[in-house]
Amino acid sequence: MTYETIQESERFVLLGIVTKPHGIKGELKVRPFTEHPENFTRYSRMYLAGNGESKKTLYTNVRARVNGRTVILRLEDCSTRERAEQLVGMRIWVTSSDLPPIDDDHFYLHTLQGKHGWAVDGRYLGTVRALLRAGGQDILVIGEGDTEYLIPAVGKFILTIEEDRVVFDLPPGLLEINS
Repeated sequence: MTYETIQESERFVLLGIVTKPHGIKGELKVRPFTEHPENFTRYSRMYLAGNGESKKTLYTNVRARVNGRTVILRLEDCSTRERAEQLVGMRIWVTSSDLPPIDDDHFYLHTLQGKHGWAVDGRYLGTVRALLRAGGQDILVIGEGDTEYLIPAVGKFILTIEEDRVVFDLPPGLLEINS
């Protein structure tokens, strides 16, 4: 385990949460927050932090394997069950610069956060505040002041993505059910 200084501009992306130890050699069971749990095998650097903690500790990923929808993770400096038990509940993060590149037709949902949301009819919806993982569907939280909309993060609803804004083509009535 080491500490590393990260550029302030660097963004972290939440990959999953440690749910319990696996075996006696320090392996961890992880509930992934990604559609593709096999991506855990790609990352050599992972950062762990408790819920709500801003300081993240760097770990080296020794091995990851997928078992159904669970990831079994082996981190350097975590070689006993007792140490693995200490990591239960920790969130697992990677830096956005460690994410694999994607083609121009795709985007990472976390890149929408902070952009201004507009409806195709010209209505300003507010700023994309957060991304909620709600079972089978990711939800964008968009709002301004006390007004907040929950919009499914569905590709057919996202018309354009620009540097500082995203335009949504939403089905009739979607915004009204949020009021």
